[in-house]
Amino acid sequence: MASDMHPNRLANETSPYLLQHAHNPVDWYPWGEEALARARDEQKPILVSIGYAACHWCHVMERESFENAAVAAVMNEYFVCIKVDREERPDVDQVYMDAVQAMGVGGGWPLNVFLTAEAKPFYGGTYFPQGNWTKLLENIGQAYAGEHRAELLQSAERFAQAVGRSELEKYSGHVKLDDTPQTTADAGPAGVSDEEFRLLVYNLGVKFDRQFGGMDRAPKFPMPSIWKFLLRGHAISGSPRLLEQTVLTLREIAWGGIYDQAHGGFARYAVDEEWLVPHFEKMLYDNGQLISLYAEAFQVTGEQLFRDVVYDTIEFVRLELTNAEGGFYSSLDADSEGEEGKFYVFTKAELREILGDEEPLFSDYYNCTAAGNWEHGRNILHRRQTDADFAAAHQLSPEAVPALVENWKHHIMLARVGRIRPGLDDKILTGWNALMLQGLCDAYRAFNEPEFLVMAERNARFIQRTLRNGPQLYRTAKNGKASISGFLEDYALVIQAFVSLYEVSFNDSYLHEARALTDYVLAHFFDPAEQQFFFTDASAEPLIARKKELFDNVIPSSNSVMAHNLHRLGRHFENAEYRDLALAMLARVRPLVVKEPQHLSNWASLYAAVLRPGAEIAIVGPEADELRADISQRFLPDAVLAGTETGSDLPLLRLHRLPADNRTAIHVCRHHACLAPVHTAAEALAAL
Repeated sequence: MASDMHPNRLANETSPYLLQHAHNPVDWYPWGEEALARARDEQKPILVSIGYAACHWCHVMERESFENAAVAAVMNEYFVCIKVDREERPDVDQVYMDAVQAMGVGGGWPLNVFLTAEAKPFYGGTYFPQGNWTKLLENIGQAYAGEHRAELLQSAERFAQAVGRSELEKYSGHVKLDDTPQTTADAGPAGVSDEEFRLLVYNLGVKFDRQFGGMDRAPKFPMPSIWKFLLRGHAISGSPRLLEQTVLTLREIAWGGIYDQAHGGFARYAVDEEWLVPHFEKMLYDNGQLISLYAEAFQVTGEQLFRDVVYDTIEFVRLELTNAEGGFYSSLDADSEGEEGKFYVFTKAELREILGDEEPLFSDYYNCTAAGNWEHGRNILHRRQTDADFAAAHQLSPEAVPALVENWKHHIMLARVGRIRPGLDDKILTGWNALMLQGLCDAYRAFNEPEFLVMAERNARFIQRTLRNGPQLYRTAKNGKASISGFLEDYALVIQAFVSLYEVSFNDSYLHEARALTDYVLAHFFDPAEQQFFFTDASAEPLIARKKELFDNVIPSSNSVMAHNLHRLGRHFENAEYRDLALAMLARVRPLVVKEPQHLSNWASLYAAVLRPGAEIAIVGPEADELRADISQRFLPDAVLAGTETGSDLPLLRLHRLPADNRTAIHVCRHHACLAPVHTAAEALAAL
């Protein structure tokens, strides 16, 4: 970084990504009225450049172009230049990513978009090499200043109109009536049916990679919501193929280079079909969701590998991404010393020095070679066989392998201590913290590990103390100071996590807080015309379009999460309005879910829940928590769990009084009817 440069306006920001650019010679502005007003006043085009702190190609473009004084001079001459952290301002990123995709350009980051003085987009792309970038800047700058401005303004109007169309409006027309079975007399709520569900699963299954797991394409993202859906599809159908594909995928990811074999934690994605070569940044949102996924997969399979992944990943987050108050940081960078992955990889010679005589055995376990399995003779640690198969191949007792592996990990971690660490993005994001909180709740369900609940409740207190703004949520916090109004993603994910935290703690306050946040969302985000929620609060800064997030991506869409929340809270509070809205939301997207389930997999999980509703389980009595722990360790998709040791005004509990003999009673209810109370977890599970 050119640290001798005078700081630009980004020096006053808190985002680590913006601060990385604070000494660029580019006259950067943060997104805001000052920059937009200057563009309007001077009738100058805007260059908005969007990225995030852990983004490898964002760093490359900064080194090549934004730190170069000659390139910066061209940017400053022709444009008002704005830097945006996409993680802080997903609303801005969403609008201009849609615009670039409407231009026929593949999305990604860095995202560089050229706007009119009124912030309407007319051209954009992702990474540009320095030479191409300079020519593009000059061409666009001269065209806008000269006789071609009218053409650019016309293009901007067209793209602004395209961005302004809702996702439902754009994509619902792509699903023809004969693409999905018609709703029949025996269809359930929202039009769901067994026939249509089978088609949904088939449409997803044709995209599977049946050799290495995941979906049949590279690069490969873990996409947790797809495999969480398959666990639910298996629970409904009993299909062994759905479970086999899920187990294959989770095993290959856990064995691959995308998973940090020495320390736990997942990288963002793999560039190859075998999950070997990751983009090395570690994002909180991936790790929180994958903890949930592996915990649920353990509940179904009892697979020891899945348990190890959960425990090791939570420990990674505890050590690397947790602040003193229990909040979770956003990410670790892909790069160290300007090289991607340097912190994590080893040459064969380095491994010999670290491990001595055990290096050959280690290298066979983790598939390291003298030539290297990656760039420059370096090796990415990854596995290709079970511990049992490895033991048999090397005439070892199966019991000896775990101790060997733990010792090897210890030595690798000691070697890493002497290396320069990847950069940390230490901002707190509300929605991402909620995903990690959800992961801790799911891990506590599966394993009843007390420390997981301690971490979860500590994080919940952090959210309540630092990220609440009266009835609202903030989006982000840094050094204890919160800022930026929350987006639908933040509300939806916090509501989801607080409902789950109630179900593992039976602390009523979490459920009431989830309901209060839900009512705020209904009042300030809802669009009754489309029966979906806007991404931004009604009081938020207006952009050129007010978007709705419909499609599930690496993070499930905020609308699909809200639909799940309404479905769950409607049952907890016996609130028909919540339940009916969840069904209406699903009904609006149902044909799309069936046709393109890989892009709406969290919606598909709601489809499964509506098709085969889970039970309501109410536990009343002094052993409520012990019985909750026993019941929760079973995978019970869409079950709603409530409990109290003494009594509660919650609707699911107030009709169930403490038994006269003080024995704890478990009430299993379905379809507004309860079975006779039972007194053991085994009896309750048999009833389920």
